[in-house]
Amino acid sequence: MKMKKVIVSILTALLISNYSLAQKTVVSIKENQFYINGEPTYKGRYWNGNKIEGLLFNSRMVQGVFDDENPETRVQFVYPDTKKWDPNRNTKEFVKAMEDWYDHGLLSFTLNLQGGSPTGYGNKLWVNTAFDEAGNIKQAYFSRLNKILKKADKLGMVVILGYFYFGQDQFIKDEKAIINATDQTTQWLIDKGYKNILIEVNNESTIHYDHDILKPDRVDELIVRIKEKDAGNGYHFPTGTSFSGAELPVANVVKVSDFLLLHGNDVKEPELITKMVEDTKQIEGFNNQPILFNEDDHYEFEKENNNLVAAVKAYASWGFFDFRRNGESYEEGYQSVPVDWTISSKRKKDFFNKVKEITGK
Repeated sequence: MKMKKVIVSILTALLISNYSLAQKTVVSIKENQFYINGEPTYKGRYWNGNKIEGLLFNSRMVQGVFDDENPETRVQFVYPDTKKWDPNRNTKEFVKAMEDWYDHGLLSFTLNLQGGSPTGYGNKLWVNTAFDEAGNIKQAYFSRLNKILKKADKLGMVVILGYFYFGQDQFIKDEKAIINATDQTTQWLIDKGYKNILIEVNNESTIHYDHDILKPDRVDELIVRIKEKDAGNGYHFPTGTSFSGAELPVANVVKVSDFLLLHGNDVKEPELITKMVEDTKQIEGFNNQPILFNEDDHYEFEKENNNLVAAVKAYASWGFFDFRRNGESYEEGYQSVPVDWTISSKRKKDFFNKVKEITGK
């Protein structure tokens, strides 16, 4: 009788496990559309005559696992209420806010393992990297990462996961270590069973990277390396990389990428967003991949035409880059640390309400 109970318990556990695996959020790409669990995003949706189905609205939330290991600069990032910095609080508040983002129609966000400038722009002495100098993953960072990916998986959200950042790659010793960090991260994702991930090898590959393999001429080697990893049943993580504001991807990257990442920083005229999309389609190797902006610091969402709307009209996904300007309060900015992850400021509300309007969420 006791053995029978044990067998029943084991079978029940296996059934629960298989059910859990069946509920995993899977992102895929078919031609120029994003799919989640076999269905195109925003299925059947049009807005003002523009096709929304297959797009992936996103926001730059790169500091979800942020920490600063330099005690001299860490004091810059203390919370206004406690006067202390707490990376676990940061991740906890991130996870708590995610459902509200999703309820407004946001299906994706960018998260970086080496963050982004915690002051909006510029890089100084802070040390924010999920890898040690040999490229081994740091368990504290990946523990925080797992909490975010787990909640995203539960909600049905897609994470654009960036591996490297030009303000932090110098803390990784050499090319061998970069490859080690790449392989360990990809294998960790496979071992955890996540398939709701789009991989951005590095943020803005055209800016001041210390390692040649992270620069445009060779970053395609890492894209291919990640894509060659079988995540189960022939699945591979859709992979690409990004370029600086207003810059177009280069042919060797276009040829091997599953999707193409553009940045709208420095693009002040919405018409130029349209031109960036059109020009990208003319690059050698273009094969009707989805085009996705995952960084743009231009707003004016109340206007009839703005960078977001221009991207939609060109059938390109668009991403919100929100940082705290000089003199702005703690509630502003999703990249400036410490971060208020709620939809708290007027700028955040304007963006999320626009996404809700466009997606009909």
